Amino acid sequence: MDFGRGTRADAAGADDGLLHDEGLIRRAKALACTAPLHDLDANKGLVEWADARVYQMAEIGLHTIDQVAIAMDFDTGASRRHVLSRVQRFVARQAPERSDEEHARVARWVLDSLINLGDVERAFRRPYGAVDATGVYRVLVFPFKLIVERRDSAGVLYLHASHEALNVLVGALDTDVESAQEAAEVKLANLIRRGRLTDAKQVAEQARVRTIQYGELIHAQLEATRRNIQAVDWREKFPELLSEALAHVQERVRAERAIARNMAEARDEAVNPVRKRQAAELVDIVEDCIRRHIRLQQRLLEARGVFRAEQDRQQFSVQPHRSTFDLFGQLLRPALDLPVSDAVGAVDCFFSRSAGPAVPDLPYLATLVPALLRPAPEPPRFAGRVEEPEVERLEETTRFTAAQWEIAEQLLHLPGEVRSLSSLLEEAALIDADLPALVALLGLHAYCPDAGAAQRRGQDQVRVAVRADSALDSVGFAGDDLWLTTARVQQPLPDVSDRAGQAQDTEAGT
Repeated sequence: MDFGRGTRADAAGADDGLLHDEGLIRRAKALACTAPLHDLDANKGLVEWADARVYQMAEIGLHTIDQVAIAMDFDTGASRRHVLSRVQRFVARQAPERSDEEHARVARWVLDSLINLGDVERAFRRPYGAVDATGVYRVLVFPFKLIVERRDSAGVLYLHASHEALNVLVGALDTDVESAQEAAEVKLANLIRRGRLTDAKQVAEQARVRTIQYGELIHAQLEATRRNIQAVDWREKFPELLSEALAHVQERVRAERAIARNMAEARDEAVNPVRKRQAAELVDIVEDCIRRHIRLQQRLLEARGVFRAEQDRQQFSVQPHRSTFDLFGQLLRPALDLPVSDAVGAVDCFFSRSAGPAVPDLPYLATLVPALLRPAPEPPRFAGRVEEPEVERLEETTRFTAAQWEIAEQLLHLPGEVRSLSSLLEEAALIDADLPALVALLGLHAYCPDAGAAQRRGQDQVRVAVRADSALDSVGFAGDDLWLTTARVQQPLPDVSDRAGQAQDTEAGT
C-alpha cells in the first residue's frame, strides 16, 4: 500500500512538472521565430515575375537580418537602401546569369516578407500550446516581429532588427546575453591563440550581434520608461541591471582592446596573404565591437538622467481621464471571430455612440424671406448665335472591295474537289496582291464551320477546311496548311405528321 501511494505521488509530481514546463514554451516560441524563414522557400514558387526556384530564400533572409543588425545603432537603425544594396550583391552570387533588376526585386521581396507587409500590425503569429493552472491544454498565439520599420526624431524611416530576429541570427535561443557574450569572447581568445582565424571570425561576428542584442535590452527599457515610468522597476531591478551592464561593458572593452592589439600584431607579422586578410577582418570586427560598447556605455551613463527627466515630466503632466480605444484590436478582430448574431450588438453599440446625434440644418429667417420674395430673373429672348458645326467626311475603312470578295468566293467554291490553301494563295497572288489575305481569312473561317446554322438558314453548301500534314509557307503566310472543299448541306426531311398534313391539304385543294 505504501508503495502504491508513493507511485501516485511520483506521478502527481511528474504531472506538476508538465503543468509548469516553461522551457517547453520557450523552445516552442523560439522554433516559431524560424517559421518565416522557412516560408520564404515554401512560397518562392508563387512568385509570378521570375523563376525563383534557383534562389535560397532562407539564406537571403538570414543575410538580410544580418545586414540590418550590423548597420543599426543604439538609437537609430539601418537604411533601407543600404540594406537592399548589400543583399542584392548576395542574391547576385546565387544566380549571376540573371539580370540586376531581378536581383533587386528578389532582395525587396525578401525584405518585405520579413517586415510582413501583408499584415496590418506587421506581426507574425504562430500557435503554441500551454497547460493552464487547471490542467487544461490550450492553444495560444505568439505574435512576434523580425524586422521593424521605425522613425527617428528627424522623421527618417529606418529598419530595426527585433530581439527575436537576433535570436534567429545567432542561434542564441533562450540564452542569457551577458554570459553568452563572455563565453564567446573567451572562445574567441582561445581560437586566436591556436591560430584558427576562420573560426575566430565567426565567433567574433556572433559576439558583435550579441552586443547589439544587449543594447536592445537597455534601449527597450528606456523606451518603456519614456512611455510610462511605472512600467519599469526603477527601485531595484533596472538600477541593478544598469550597474551590471556598466561593469560588463568596462570588462569587455578592456578584453576586446587586448584582442584587437594582439590581432593587429599578428596581421602585421603575417606572411601568408590569406592569413593576413583574415587577421585584418578580425581586427575590424573587434574594433566595431569596441565602438559599440563605448556607445552603449555612454547610454548607460545617461540612463539615470533619462529616468529623472521622465519622472518630472510624467509627474506634472495631465493624466488622461479615458484610455484610448484600439478599433482594430479591440473591436474589429474580436467581432470577426464571433457569429453575426453575437457581433451585431457590439458593432451597433459602437457606431451609435461614436457617430453622435444628427443635427438638422435650420434656415435663417433673415435670409430666407428675401430669397423667397425675390422676383424670378427674366429669361433672354434669344439664346445666342448658333455656330455652324464642322462636319468631317468619314473615309471608307473597308480593306477589301466587292470585286475582291467575289473573286475570293469563286476561288473557294470547290464542289466536288479538294485544294490546298497554299495553292489557292499562290493563285490569288497572281490575280491581286491584296487577295491572298482575304483568301487566308476565309480559309481559316472555314476550319470550324457551323453546319447547323447553314442548315437553319437554308443554305445548300458550306465551306469546310481540315488540317493537312504539310507546312504552309506561301506568299508571306506560314503555319499549318489546310485542305479546302465545299460540302453539300442536306436539309432535314419533314416529319410524318407534316407529310400527312401536306397530303390532306393537297386533296382538299383538289
